[in-house]
Amino acid sequence: MRRGEMALPDFLGIGPGRTGTSWLHEVLVGHADLPCGVKETQFFNHSYEKGIDWYAAHFRHARGDRPIGEICPYFIHPRATELIKLHMPDCKLVVCFRDPVDHAYSNYKLLIAYAWARGSLDEVVETRPHIDRGNQYAANLRRWFDQFGRDQILVTWYEDLSSDPQGYLDRFCEFTGIPKFTLADHGTTSKKVNEFQGPPRSRRLAQNARHAMYWLRDRRAYSIVNALDRVGVWSLCFSGGERYPRLTAEQDARLRQRYLPEVEALEALLDCDLSRWKRPGEARAA
Repeated sequence: MRRGEMALPDFLGIGPGRTGTSWLHEVLVGHADLPCGVKETQFFNHSYEKGIDWYAAHFRHARGDRPIGEICPYFIHPRATELIKLHMPDCKLVVCFRDPVDHAYSNYKLLIAYAWARGSLDEVVETRPHIDRGNQYAANLRRWFDQFGRDQILVTWYEDLSSDPQGYLDRFCEFTGIPKFTLADHGTTSKKVNEFQGPPRSRRLAQNARHAMYWLRDRRAYSIVNALDRVGVWSLCFSGGERYPRLTAEQDARLRQRYLPEVEALEALLDCDLSRWKRPGEARAA
């Protein structure tokens, strides 16, 4: 969409994070006008003080012949809801929900990889409210519904992305106005992106790398960030430790009980059946 001389997104994939957003960004490259040089501008949650012109500059390459969009996890940020409504009231929004236990564990691995936290899963869940906020699906979705209405928001499921990526993509494209394309022609399948297999080899190294990465991003030095990614610098810094263990049955049960009220609230809000999220992980896999 264009407001005056500025090009702003027609759609946003608002997350929450750890639900295939990096994969989605990768497959949409070349089919929609995405932010120049970076996946997430983090404008509406962390960089709003830079001004709407700073944000619009990320889409200066848009010619107007295909939808403009961004895949950025604004979902849990109340201020982002208000600011997006202010600047892009007609923007289409897509959310993707993932089994909250799997989602919590994936968020834990991200926090460890980037040296934002240390300790066991149980310790981090108790000390990092970000993990719980990321799983407050119903409460957050209700806020977006109140601002934008239900017709402007597409609710999707991570299980669908994993089991039928082409079908998931088709639904996304149909809602956002992107001409449909096949993943096979695109050269992309359902491979996971940014899936952390183990903690960093050095917490100090990971911490310093994170500071450097965000310093560069704040200055829109995206070409440097991307070049370092291509030669494996970030992978070297944020991984290399022993593989994360699987959740124990006890951990799975505790987390499933922890998030049960929110799962039931989402069932009521969407009038859907989420019994698959209430069963133990091993039973679900079987």
